[in-house]
Amino acid sequence: MLFIFQKKTDPYFNLAAEEYILEKKTGDAFLLWRNGPSVIIGKNQNAYAQLHLPFVQEKGIRVARRLTGGGAVFHDLGNVNFTFITDAPEQGKIDFGRFTAPMIETLKRLGVQAVLGGRNDILAAGRKISGNAQCVHYTQDGRGRLMHHGTLLFSADLSRLSGSLKVNREKMQAKGIQSVESRVVNIRELPGYRGPDTVEGFLQSLVSSAAEQYGPAREYTPEETAAIQKIADEKFSTWDWIFGQSREYSVCREKRFDYGTVSVSLEADRGIIQEIEISGDYFGVRDTAELARRLVGCRLDEKELTAALAGCGAYIYGSTNTELAKLILGQ
Repeated sequence: MLFIFQKKTDPYFNLAAEEYILEKKTGDAFLLWRNGPSVIIGKNQNAYAQLHLPFVQEKGIRVARRLTGGGAVFHDLGNVNFTFITDAPEQGKIDFGRFTAPMIETLKRLGVQAVLGGRNDILAAGRKISGNAQCVHYTQDGRGRLMHHGTLLFSADLSRLSGSLKVNREKMQAKGIQSVESRVVNIRELPGYRGPDTVEGFLQSLVSSAAEQYGPAREYTPEETAAIQKIADEKFSTWDWIFGQSREYSVCREKRFDYGTVSVSLEADRGIIQEIEISGDYFGVRDTAELARRLVGCRLDEKELTAALAGCGAYIYGSTNTELAKLILGQ
């Protein structure tokens, strides 16, 4: 397995590196990396709806958009990130247990009684220490590649985390939680943790554990670095990628489901959908934009919408066409 321990802390470079490995490499890869202060929004999210932009701008926190779905997360140097990349299974199934298991086992060796909880979190003492996301990426030559990545909160500035993100109150209430800060905890603050005191020491313990399983770590070569930086400059750091996918619509509807929050924004003329955008913190194997394109030209009619939404579970994992049609109609 390719094991890369990347010391650059530029979020745009690190997100571009994932795309580079997805596109240009074959076989399995494991990456360890950190970002400077930044908010990373999910691929399907509306940036303006998720962020407290005045706070983010005042604190010099960079905003980035990743390739995977799920919700917005805060990164700083007290947070360690990990990525698994492999060839996608034919059925394109979302499976968080497979890729969180190695991290949970490593944490247990450090005294942290961690478990996979909810859709995509690693929990300890009932609180979140890791958020995870997945996607299936199809390369330019048609290969399916699966990417799973996650965070490990070790000594992150939780006040900046809560200040950066707009809280979905419905989501929090469903989990019986009063605030973002009460929901999350840093690993070094957990009772029973017996690992290094510093994030650098914690990171090195992860490197050592991964090396036992995957072989020695390396950094990107100069040629790889140049190719990754080009992707970062031309895509991941651009306004069009981060903000340009979000716009205002006259009709906006949102609902919280077991599999995530789904927001639908649309323009219609005489009952015919002219434009539509689907966003949220859900996961899926295929790009939701494809699903939205199917709906353009449909009447605001439950039967017609239900038919157009057939197979929607591949785009919004766990969804049904009936419930999405009802959401579009405001029912």
